[in-house]
Amino acid sequence: MIKEAHKIGAGLYVIWGLLHLKASYDVSILAGMVPTEFALAQGRIFQDAWNLAFLGLFAIVIAFTLNWKNDAVGYWLNLAVVSVTDIGFLLFIVGPGLIPLFPGIAGPVVWILALTFSTVGFRLTASGSA
Repeated sequence: MIKEAHKIGAGLYVIWGLLHLKASYDVSILAGMVPTEFALAQGRIFQDAWNLAFLGLFAIVIAFTLNWKNDAVGYWLNLAVVSVTDIGFLLFIVGPGLIPLFPGIAGPVVWILALTFSTVGFRLTASGSA
């Protein structure tokens, strides 16, 4: 099973991406509830929804096309993009308590698991053990 760690990591990145597609939908609903006199705020929230959708799709595409094959470029792309995304989420949303810890922590937990499994798979390949 450890030889397939990169595939588990890829699957977890897909789950992370799906969570963010759902979050994008939820944020777009929230944006639609903002009164029109706050058009700039509404636009920024719609932009946040767009960014969440893009980041989720990015993680899914990289997971299917590169992480599944234990590709080094895919490893670093998802590591960087997903990490930066969830670090910001932890700092600016979860940390200040703007959402409940549960289920808010689900995405970061999936991120850490994906990072862990993909790193194990990547390191095994790099050391020639896989």
